[in-house]
Amino acid sequence: MHSFEKLLLENKAWAAEKVMDDPAFFTRLAHTQTPEFLWIGCSDSRVPANEVTGTQPGEIFVHRNIANMVVKDDLNLLSVLEYAVMHLKVKHIIVCGHYGCGGVKAAMTDKSFGILDHWLSNIKTVYNRHRDEIDEIDDPEERANLLAEYNVRQQVINISETIPVRKAWDQEQRPHIHGWIYGLNDGILKRVYDIKPPVPEPHYVIA
Repeated sequence: MHSFEKLLLENKAWAAEKVMDDPAFFTRLAHTQTPEFLWIGCSDSRVPANEVTGTQPGEIFVHRNIANMVVKDDLNLLSVLEYAVMHLKVKHIIVCGHYGCGGVKAAMTDKSFGILDHWLSNIKTVYNRHRDEIDEIDDPEERANLLAEYNVRQQVINISETIPVRKAWDQEQRPHIHGWIYGLNDGILKRVYDIKPPVPEPHYVIA
């Protein structure tokens, strides 16, 4: 049996188990999608959003790319963000990086990675901003892990500056934006940085 055929068999077993536990499970999913969360994570196969948060299909709207980046000219990311914020009305956006990130490590070198170089330049900018602090650390893994945290923080800031988020903040004071990082060694999510919707300024009526 080929490996991809095993995936199809596992899918059938999974679907059957879901129906056994809840006969209306797929009927509900087919007719509505009301996730509370948008997850912007790394494409790394070891950090699946539903698995690490213990959530079910339909609970998290997911976008993943190399090193969980929020780049201002990435139309794919911006389209996902627009749909999630303006149409699905998500209440929370989670930017989730992870320790041991290959994209972060690559951005700390002078090597060329072909088409990835343009993408990684965004992480290099974060690295250069915090280089003095990061380079004081002797252990290369710890250096990369600190940069991964700074990278998450920067992407949270980038999200907060996008048009869909600013519109939602003005109209409904949502979503909250959270920066998390995942430990490959222990499976634990750690909070790094949060941005709450700004409190609207009071409007005074002069009698």
